[in-house]
Amino acid sequence: MPASRALSRPVLTVALCCAVALLEGFDLQSTGITAPFLAKAFGLTPAQLGWVFSAGLLGLLPGAFLGGWLADRAGRKRTLLGAVLLFGVFTLFTAHAGGYPSLLLARLLTGLGLGAALPIIIAVASDAASPRLRNTAVSLTYCGVPLGGALASLISLSGVGEDWRNVFYVGGLAPLLVAVALMLWLHGGATTVVGDQRQGSPAARLFTQGRARRTLLLWLACFFTLTVLYLLLNWLPSLLMAKGFDRGQAGWVQVLFNVGGAAGSLLTGRLMDRGRTGLAVAIAYLGMLLALAGLGLATGFTHMALAGMVAGYCCIGGQLVLYAVAPRVYPADIRATGVGACVAVGRLGSMAGPLAAGQILAAGAGVSGVLLAAAPGLVVAAVAALALLGEGRAQALEAKYS
Repeated sequence: MPASRALSRPVLTVALCCAVALLEGFDLQSTGITAPFLAKAFGLTPAQLGWVFSAGLLGLLPGAFLGGWLADRAGRKRTLLGAVLLFGVFTLFTAHAGGYPSLLLARLLTGLGLGAALPIIIAVASDAASPRLRNTAVSLTYCGVPLGGALASLISLSGVGEDWRNVFYVGGLAPLLVAVALMLWLHGGATTVVGDQRQGSPAARLFTQGRARRTLLLWLACFFTLTVLYLLLNWLPSLLMAKGFDRGQAGWVQVLFNVGGAAGSLLTGRLMDRGRTGLAVAIAYLGMLLALAGLGLATGFTHMALAGMVAGYCCIGGQLVLYAVAPRVYPADIRATGVGACVAVGRLGSMAGPLAAGQILAAGAGVSGVLLAAAPGLVVAAVAALALLGEGRAQALEAKYS
């Protein structure tokens, strides 16, 4: 019986973390699927609607860093509960916003809570699993993000109509229920990890004791990987319609992109736990380059759908490699801070990608120009990821023979 309980606790912890990730993925696409109805309800211009999108993204960046930092100071369980309650309450507030300013505030604070939650669930899932299953635990957690996105895309295909507020009711009430489950059942790595404060603040320690190079490589890879990921998440339907596909076809490619992402997260985690991290990186980044070429060259719906699924598999798989490696770069007492900083830098990329795509399209480069412009960043991300893995292997050998 004690052995069964010991086994069920990590499984329950990872399941709870995956539930939080699913809610994050759902919310990240909920504004997009309700955009036409928000514009009508609040009388928004395209520029104002753009700021509604941006407000949520702006909240993600400080949320990621502050969430990780607070988790190492005040406790992971307590901070995660606060983050989930924050984005749940303000998602509900989105449905009842009285005007444009309150809508912006609701999305900003929702983003703050979402940003804070992600690094904590990655750190908690990594700590909950045994070393041989650590990457799988992170992959099971992170696959909730694309699954939540796929759920939102399916709702979009079924038609939102005048009931757009129901999207935010679901996205707001579900986190409150998950918060109760976290309060009752989250254990293990969710508590505070006490470190030696004489070594410096958690943020400063990301760059001490030989960690500066690994931190910078991790940030570089995260920035460029999320640049491409969010470029596709935000612009893929519009790019497909510019190539002559209808809205329904574009929606199905978006669903397949997210389904491929969930598969990429799970299978990449298993590859890593079998000691094939280098192969996982090669598949992810070479696959992204090929998928971008496919999205640019495909003319039929079947080929486009396949390219979309491969793009999702490789984009999410590449990001999973980085999120699985990040907790191993840092000691336990600054782990959430390190993962939070990594996620925050990635969020900069998530804002840069859609903005760059808009500028490239405005310059008249077209769909092919947008996809071609993403290629150099992928090469930089791949080189940084491989160099980071090389640093990790060298550190492991040094520890073994010292």
